[in-house]
Amino acid sequence: MKFILLVALFGLVAAMRDQSIAVKGRLLCGNGPAANVRVKLWEEDTGPDPDDLLDQGYTDANGEFQLQGGTAELTPIDPVFKVYHKCDDSKLKPGARKVKFALPKSYITSGKVAKKTFDIGVLNLETVFAKEERELLVSRRRRGGFNADYMDPEADSKEESKESQEETKEVRLVEKKVLDVV
Repeated sequence: MKFILLVALFGLVAAMRDQSIAVKGRLLCGNGPAANVRVKLWEEDTGPDPDDLLDQGYTDANGEFQLQGGTAELTPIDPVFKVYHKCDDSKLKPGARKVKFALPKSYITSGKVAKKTFDIGVLNLETVFAKEERELLVSRRRRGGFNADYMDPEADSKEESKESQEETKEVRLVEKKVLDVV
């Protein structure tokens, strides 16, 4: 029985394939560049498999960014690009505006390094996007250096990941209550 389970597990692992994607673009806030805006590249999963953070960073002084990353999955990855910003935002509303863009599957390449880059173009963050959300809390785990304001996904341990999932559930409940009031 153990042998059959081991063979099945080996077959599953062998079926996993490395896939990657890259995205670049420029963000504006009105007529000027949206500098120092947090951007993330995710692989979203449905079911029990958690979403994978592929890359993250901040826009430069010109509002430009470039992210790339990959993961191993059985099926084609579902890449999304997320932007967290305060452009044209009410000072009374807590948190940051969060916008999510699904990326074209035609830009997914095999391997750990992306071979094609999707150019999302120039986006003006004054736009009110459909299904826009708010992010109320940001994790306190930070990494030093040039982009000292974003999390280091490699620093999370399994215990921290469980705590983070519980924190995320609490944040979503708070977001919902705040949005219902606003």
